[in-house]
Amino acid sequence: MQYRKFGKLDWEVSALGFGCMRLPIIDGKADNIDQEKANQMIHTAIDAGVNYFDTAYVYHNQKSESALGKALQGGYREKVRIATKSAIWLLNQSDDFDRMLDEQLNRLQTDSIDFYLLHALDQNSWDKVQQLDLLHRSEAALADGRIKHLGFSFHDKLDIFKQIVDGYDAWDFCQIQYNYMDVDFQAGTKGLQYAASKGLGVVVMESLRGGKLAAELPSARPLWDSARHKRKPADWALQWLWNQPEVSVALSGMSTLEQVEENVASASISGPGSLNRDELTLIDEVREVIESLSPIPCTGCEYCLPCPNGVNIPRNFDTYNQVAMYNDIASSRFAYSRFIPDEQKAANCIQCDECLSKCPQQIPISTWMPVVEEVLGLNQPYVESV
Repeated sequence: MQYRKFGKLDWEVSALGFGCMRLPIIDGKADNIDQEKANQMIHTAIDAGVNYFDTAYVYHNQKSESALGKALQGGYREKVRIATKSAIWLLNQSDDFDRMLDEQLNRLQTDSIDFYLLHALDQNSWDKVQQLDLLHRSEAALADGRIKHLGFSFHDKLDIFKQIVDGYDAWDFCQIQYNYMDVDFQAGTKGLQYAASKGLGVVVMESLRGGKLAAELPSARPLWDSARHKRKPADWALQWLWNQPEVSVALSGMSTLEQVEENVASASISGPGSLNRDELTLIDEVREVIESLSPIPCTGCEYCLPCPNGVNIPRNFDTYNQVAMYNDIASSRFAYSRFIPDEQKAANCIQCDECLSKCPQQIPISTWMPVVEEVLGLNQPYVESV
């Protein structure tokens, strides 16, 4: 296993982190975790040198933390660092923070959580953090030892990310969605570099974009086959992350022992600067090919905004385009439901056509909006992102 710096902390983290949001389940039920298989996977990862385990209050319908706590009994807890998250959207008053934290400590069967995150911060939840005085609550938990380090996970635009990074001077780390397809999405490459420049450890989630980048995408296969050094798609995606020194640890939500073994093998040969120029160019070409499958030629320039009816036009188009890019309608429906506020959804378009003259790509926006709503408006069950 290779180890990397974790921000300013005097501790090194394994290149590969174990994300506990896609543990093996029984009968297709998210809250029915196969504990025996989970134990085997977790113990195999620890024995191979993985020392960072990421879970959250809500994962597996609130069963993930308990499953991890059980798996870490018998001396394994002392070998790893645990990260879990406070579900801000479930907190209605300041006291709820401590109630949830104490419940998490009990689930995890531990006296202290090594890395505690305020979960899925965006502009609205960041405002809520301040309204409920949750930073002071976090500081109290740090002082009494219930948590050791404080950070946040993030889902919003780059400027909001920078606002949160700069809005509190005691962050130790952050967690962002990042992979070779998301260089300009949410925090993106600029956010990664910004956080690292501030001394924060940067944990990467969605390293494989929910498994999409581990799949044998027909559009990418010829390019991967052209490489001199042969790798599986998942290995290409992970090596791209580990090639960047600003990445502290790349999480993978593994569901099988085979995935653990393959990802551990990838991590063992990883490191900053390990990919050559031709390989980096190849990955750029793969990104371009996948993006070219988008049916709506939206560049995200936002010239169409603000919409008089509040529709987030680029966000709706991006979510819709991903159906074709990855041949995965379920996750796009989940993202539409979970990450686009109701007041910004395509359903609010009234075909006023004010946006048409503003679009440099001349996209018939008002024609596409009912299509987006028809395809994505029916939410389907899906595992929540890290």
